[in-house]
Amino acid sequence: MTLKEKIIANFEGKVVRKDLTSLVKGNNPVPAYVLEYLLGQYCAIDDEEIISAGVEKVRTVIRDNYVHRSDSEIVKHKIRSAGSHKIIDKISVNLNDRADIYEAEFANLGLKHVPISDTMVNENRKLLSGGGVWCILTIGYSHADDTEMRWVIVDLKPIQVANVDLEEYIELRKNFNSDEWLDLLMHSVGLNPEYFSRRDKFIQLSRLITHVENNFNFIELGPKGTGKSHIFSELSPHGVLVSGGDVTTANLFVNNT
Repeated sequence: MTLKEKIIANFEGKVVRKDLTSLVKGNNPVPAYVLEYLLGQYCAIDDEEIISAGVEKVRTVIRDNYVHRSDSEIVKHKIRSAGSHKIIDKISVNLNDRADIYEAEFANLGLKHVPISDTMVNENRKLLSGGGVWCILTIGYSHADDTEMRWVIVDLKPIQVANVDLEEYIELRKNFNSDEWLDLLMHSVGLNPEYFSRRDKFIQLSRLITHVENNFNFIELGPKGTGKSHIFSELSPHGVLVSGGDVTTANLFVNNT
């Protein structure tokens, strides 16, 4: 049994072909984990015909629902005309303590101070992290004369795995030897293990330490294009990448703690 067959057999329904992300991404500045989440909805199977149809479905979702900043006014027009529309955007939420309500801000659509229900916030606490969360949501528009805010968040679903059964992964780990598990991890971060020595694999995977170990300080020096930020911007919604030119030391250690 090849490693691919072994992975599919043990993690049925959880496997996504990483190479498919390049087929659906195009020029859209969408994190890889967002595309992988969508591909996982339609292509989590080893059947080329189903995968082909799934890729087309994801392309359609990205084309019809992803919000480009340059097209934000067009999307607003579409929402206003139709009454509601499903979009993919990065959402962050803050508490307006004067009004005692939570308010959402849309990174690409450009909307701010849009009320969001306490229930949605309680179910998705990550929205309050400050870094924003990519979501699939339906946003509506109210034409009522007496409304203070015309934009309404009808429903919201973060683009991330809701629950991870860690014990299941620990148990399934027993079915792989060390080299197989190492290669599986390399595949998981979007790298082909065939092009790396064992030492190089560990160097690449050392970037994951900050995802699993609290208060771990990690410094990596290198020129542009060497993959330093890939793990933090593309792998997981739980990673936050802050541009060095956009942050002060105080903000880094206080606001992003």
